[in-house]
Amino acid sequence: MKKKSSSKLWLKNHFKDFYVKKSHKKKIRSRAFFKIKQINRKFNIIKIGYTVVDLGSSPGSWSQYVIKKIGSNGTLIACDIKYMEPIQKVKFIHGDIKKKETYLLLLKLLNKKKVDLLMSDLSPKTTGHSLIDVCESINLSKIALNLSKKILSKNGFFITKLFQGEGYDIYIRSIKKIFFVVKIYKPSASRLKSREIFVIAKNIKMINK
Repeated sequence: MKKKSSSKLWLKNHFKDFYVKKSHKKKIRSRAFFKIKQINRKFNIIKIGYTVVDLGSSPGSWSQYVIKKIGSNGTLIACDIKYMEPIQKVKFIHGDIKKKETYLLLLKLLNKKKVDLLMSDLSPKTTGHSLIDVCESINLSKIALNLSKKILSKNGFFITKLFQGEGYDIYIRSIKKIFFVVKIYKPSASRLKSREIFVIAKNIKMINK
């Protein structure tokens, strides 16, 4: 009964949320659209003609925002283990990026192009236990970070979502060893109670050929 009551309360608060209402009004796929929008406005990342990879893309709000920013000469490849409804000009890989066949398909679609922006909104299935959820969030972000070392251009950007908690500081230090510039940012579109923050990194030091 307690679990049922908390679920009802979550739904009630969710639909009262300013960004949820705004996303419905503007026919945007999810409130996450406003997170990437605020990140881009803060750091001026996305440029016309960019090659972008969107990990954990479903339902597609980050891709929805970015595809309009990179223009007709840009390339956007989205990837998620969950299905994503098509977005015009976005190439979608329905697969697990941890699996070799998904990674090889991504390389095929990139066609030897280096990536200007690798963004990861990968998120674990939360359990309510902070130690487990933070650990899994860091593990997913490590997957994205390792991929960045293989496909990112020298001056490219890496954006990843991360839950704050045990192991967070160690992971941030590992990112700083790989990138020259590392910033931490929590958009106003992120819920205040949420542990999530976003790491924005630029200018990779180590590139695997």
